[in-house]
Amino acid sequence: MSKINIAIDGFSSCGKSTLAKELAHHLGYTYIDSGAMYRAVALYAMENGLVREGKLDKAGLLRVLDELDISFRYDDRMQRSTTWINGRNVEQEIRGMEVSRHVTLVSPVPEVRAKLVRLQKALGLRGGVVMDGRDIGTVVFPRAEVKLYMTASTEVRARRRFLELVGKGEEVDYASVLDNIRQRDEDDTRRKADPLTKAPDAIEIDNSELTAGEQFELALGHVAKAIGEAAEV
Repeated sequence: MSKINIAIDGFSSCGKSTLAKELAHHLGYTYIDSGAMYRAVALYAMENGLVREGKLDKAGLLRVLDELDISFRYDDRMQRSTTWINGRNVEQEIRGMEVSRHVTLVSPVPEVRAKLVRLQKALGLRGGVVMDGRDIGTVVFPRAEVKLYMTASTEVRARRRFLELVGKGEEVDYASVLDNIRQRDEDDTRRKADPLTKAPDAIEIDNSELTAGEQFELALGHVAKAIGEAAEV
């Protein structure tokens, strides 16, 4: 049976990655975190002096862009995919608040988006991929058999992100996390290159009041229907 592609888009910290991982594990599909790719670029820019006083040296980044190799490798010990850049595992570093503050410096850059979209499209050529991000259903996989658009209230998303960071031992306060969520929402929806929008055929899921289990069962129902329809073709 041929495998379908599943595109999951939505705002920051609305549970896209959690849902995508659960669906991929349940179906035996490959999970790709597109946001991790942008975070990896942001981390590289920060570590190589291309971000100064909150501003990106765009020309400097473009000079080295072709040299950046971003890939995913499955970690047997952690039982999940990890993000690598130029042969180095950066999974832990890219998840910190500092990278979150700077990822919106690199994500609107057209050349960065073009490079990463090419990589993402290639990953889905054979189907069997669950990918989450901001422009998966509209740009990367416009013909995905299932498109989900995740949303939740700003306060709920900020609380989830705050608890996640605290659980990792980071010293953060809720107000700064809330401000970061709001800024990322504005940047994601207003950027000129591939802004966050709901695809016309996407199924919207507001999980403000849903448990992770309820969200999974709801999404799985839509996926099962699409797989059944694909098998009949």
